[in-house]
Amino acid sequence: MKERFEYLEHTADAKFRAYGRTIEEAFENAASAMFNVMIDTDTVENEIFQEIELNSEDLESLLFNWLSEILFVFEVENLVFGKFIVEKLEQDKDDFRLYAKVLGEEIDLSKHKFDTEVKAATYNDMRIEPISGGWMVQATVDT
Repeated sequence: MKERFEYLEHTADAKFRAYGRTIEEAFENAASAMFNVMIDTDTVENEIFQEIELNSEDLESLLFNWLSEILFVFEVENLVFGKFIVEKLEQDKDDFRLYAKVLGEEIDLSKHKFDTEVKAATYNDMRIEPISGGWMVQATVDT
C-alpha cells in the first residue's frame, strides 16, 4: 500500500478513501482520514488511550459506528486522537465486532489548530471492498 488515505472531491462534505493491507488497517486509516479533516494529527501526543468495542449487523454499519463513536468520545471527553489501533475485527453468525484503542491527549487550543469541524459520519456513498493487496473503505463525513 503506497498511501493510507486520500481525499475525494465533494461539494459540501469531506469524502475519503482509506486503504490497508487488512480490513483492520483500513478502518484505522479511515479514522485517521476523518481526524485529519479536523486537525493535523501529527501534532497530537498519544499519551491517553481509550478502548472501544462495537458490534453491528454488517460492515457498513460497523464503519459508521466506529467513526461515530470516536467523534462522540472526541466531543464528550474533550480529547483529540492521533493514533488508531483496530486490534481485531471479527464476524460471527449474528454480527460483526470491532475491538480497538484510540490514543491521544486532552485538547489544548494553544497547541491544536482545528480546521474543519466534522459533525457526523454518514452512510452517503459508503463502500468497503477488497482490493489487490488489501482493503479499501470509502466514507463521507458531514462537515
